[in-house]
Amino acid sequence: MPDKKILLETKDLKKYFHTPIGDLHAVDSVSIKIPKGETLGVVGESGCGKSTLGHSILRLSEPNSGQVLFDGRDILKCNKHEMRKLRTEMQIIFQDPYASLNPRLTVSETIAQPMLVNKVCRKDELGNRVSELMDTVGLASRLYNAYPHELDGGRRQRIGIARALALNPRFIVCDEPVSALDVSIQAQILNLLMDLQEERSLTYMFITHNLSVVKHISNEIMVMYLGQCIEMTDSRELFKNPLHPYTQALLDSIPVPRLQSRDKKRKIIKGEIVSPIDPVPGCRFAPRCPKAIPKCTERDIPLRNVSENHQVACVLFEK
Repeated sequence: MPDKKILLETKDLKKYFHTPIGDLHAVDSVSIKIPKGETLGVVGESGCGKSTLGHSILRLSEPNSGQVLFDGRDILKCNKHEMRKLRTEMQIIFQDPYASLNPRLTVSETIAQPMLVNKVCRKDELGNRVSELMDTVGLASRLYNAYPHELDGGRRQRIGIARALALNPRFIVCDEPVSALDVSIQAQILNLLMDLQEERSLTYMFITHNLSVVKHISNEIMVMYLGQCIEMTDSRELFKNPLHPYTQALLDSIPVPRLQSRDKKRKIIKGEIVSPIDPVPGCRFAPRCPKAIPKCTERDIPLRNVSENHQVACVLFEK
């Protein structure tokens, strides 16, 4: 079987935020590969660095060091003019459909704005192009001149998706695009994203804290904890055979129906989360880990291959 073509790759990517008491390690030495046309799911607790990773890849937040290779090109070395051209191929769908839209712009104006700014469509063709995009994401034509405050969350998020598609990108960061929506609407948006991926050969980084969602949409899943990648494998393998104690605890936290939970004792993670500001060497989950041993805090734990397509950062799997 031939190797998959990698569209986006990061190498040792770091993003720190300076604070009065030290540097906050939001993204710390993260290396990923996303093949063309596939989805990498990124999961973890709130504040673990998922969104910062997505923003750093797109240079919405400038990384401190590392590489971001898009189709083999290191975009961190691109100047503003080169980066502006690349942005037509890399887009983002934001988490909050209530805050990510300009309340003064109509639906059509919001979708048209990227095309006007980048001059990729003639003005006499703009209306037809906007109507096509609205139809693509399931927005009724009667909403052409509607304002965001007149619409519900699901329709607002569809506007955000249409805006992201306006420049025909190849890569989209989906930053928790369904977390603010009702469950029934979540399913509609997820199915829409999967249909668009199949039709347009899109590549996604799908950021979420909802494990059920990430299982449904992802080819591979990366688990983050306090800025670091601690486990990465394909979706089925992660749910079938989680290796890192933190991943096991995450999966155990998924709600199950009462009848199924009678024989299941829920595992509760105890202990305090360590500070991400100038963290000491060692596994950052060690103070809360029920399987921790002294070796866990002696040095940083690198991500290691434990099988052909399963990586984990845990001393329990070091040879």
